[in-house]
Amino acid sequence: PVPPPAQAAQAPHQAARSAGSDARATLESGRTTVMLRNLPNDYTRDMLVGLLEREGFGGKFDFLYYPIDFKRRAGFGYAFVNLSSPAEALRVWRHFDGFVRWELPSSKVLEVCWANPLQGLEHCTERYRNSPVMHEAVPEEFKP
Repeated sequence: PVPPPAQAAQAPHQAARSAGSDARATLESGRTTVMLRNLPNDYTRDMLVGLLEREGFGGKFDFLYYPIDFKRRAGFGYAFVNLSSPAEALRVWRHFDGFVRWELPSSKVLEVCWANPLQGLEHCTERYRNSPVMHEAVPEEFKP
């Protein structure tokens, strides 16, 4: 398995790691899809898109899915994001792992990990193409 990239710590409990070979292995792996964990449940897909754009990743991702509990109309607290390149995936990982600056009150600390086995735009698109979440009755803001 490919090790996670090194990142700068953003939360007090995390130790900073050096970039070295972890970053090189990440870039060489070709991975572009990350899973963001511990998102505030009250976040919406649009809020997550806005966060990515405000933090400098506008135009750098081509797929985003933030699963929603339709009964509660709240997020499950995780999302899949496919980036335009392995370098952008590494940049997202370094920037957001430990992220705590939410636009809503939340004590959650964001964790970034690889979306396994979901990797790449083609795999993401194929995975959700015939999913019930793509049904015409599902509001657009709940779809990938």
